[in-house]
Amino acid sequence: MAYNSRFHLIHLFILTVLVAGFSACSDNERKLPIYGERDTVIKTVDGKEVTDTIYNTIPPFSFINQEGDTVSEKLVEGKIYITDFFFTTCPTICPVMKRQMIKVFNDIKGKPDVMILSHSIDPEHDTPQVLKKYAQDLGVEGPQWQFLTGEKEKIYEIGQKSYLSTAKEDKSAEGGYIHSGAFILVDKEKHVRGMYDGTTEEGTQKLIADIKTLQEEYNTK
Repeated sequence: MAYNSRFHLIHLFILTVLVAGFSACSDNERKLPIYGERDTVIKTVDGKEVTDTIYNTIPPFSFINQEGDTVSEKLVEGKIYITDFFFTTCPTICPVMKRQMIKVFNDIKGKPDVMILSHSIDPEHDTPQVLKKYAQDLGVEGPQWQFLTGEKEKIYEIGQKSYLSTAKEDKSAEGGYIHSGAFILVDKEKHVRGMYDGTTEEGTQKLIADIKTLQEEYNTK
C-alpha cells in the first residue's frame, strides 16, 4: 500500500473540520465533540416549537470475527469502542498502527465497557483463521479486541460513510489497498467522538486520554 504522508495529513485535517458540534462544558468538565453529519428537526415541547440536533450514528452491521463467529452492532451495545481499518499483509503503516493499538489495548484491558474493532479491508485473504493467527502473533487474547472480516463492499461502506475513514481497494497502491491510519473513538450511543493518528505516539496517547474523558462523561450523567 502506497502511503502518502501528505494525503494522510490532509485526510486527518478534513476529518477535523467535519466536527458537527461541540457540547458546552463547565470549568470542571470537558466533553468530546461529536463528529460527522447531523440533521436538524423541529419538535413541540410544552406547546413550543424547539429545534433539536440529531447526530448520525453507526448503522447496524454484520461481520465475522477471528473466531469465525458472526457479530453485529449488539457486540458493542452499551460500550465505548475504538475502531480502525487494516490488512494483515500491509507492508507500510499497519504494523506501526498495530504496535500503537497494543498500547491502547493494554490500557483498556479488563475494562468491560471498552472494546476494539479492527476491520480487514482485504477479506479475501484475511479469513478468520488468518486473523486469529494475526491476533495471536500480537499477543491478543480474549474477546475485548475483535478482528473482523466480511463482505468487502460492506466494510468499505461503513468505513467511508460511517467512520469517516478511507478504506478501499487500489491496485496501483503498494499492497493493493489504501486506508487511513486513523483510530476512531465511538461512544455508547454509536456517535464518532474522536479521530486520532494511529501511526504516532502523540495520537495514541491522546486517544487513551480521551477514552478516560468519555468514561468520565458517562460516570457524571
